[in-house]
Amino acid sequence: MQHKIIISGLRLYAYHGVMEQERKIGADFIIDCEVETDFTTAIDTDRLDGTISYADIFATIKREMSQPSKLVEHAAGRIAKAILRDHPAAHSVRLRLLKKNPPMGADCQGAGVEIFLENNLTNQ
Repeated sequence: MQHKIIISGLRLYAYHGVMEQERKIGADFIIDCEVETDFTTAIDTDRLDGTISYADIFATIKREMSQPSKLVEHAAGRIAKAILRDHPAAHSVRLRLLKKNPPMGADCQGAGVEIFLENNLTNQ
């Protein structure tokens, strides 16, 4: 059975960008996150301690987004690693990080990256 905690369309204002001005002014970012875990206990017992709270995942994302990076690749990798570190019951993380209205002279909804990381401890 595959279980995922999902946060979709999370909007945060942050200070990531190659240009210094981007790191000073900031921009809107959209984050989609899927955390694979086994929440069979939560299904059976209706207890929060049988899963990973999406509020706790959000707190990890928010904390990491508050640290400026030049590259969205770096920010996304840092967030995914922090989720796995902060939440040992997480088997894997798929994270999409998009910068809205990026300064590249194109008319698009956003540009960014998607990353997938697995918790090596759960694969042993």
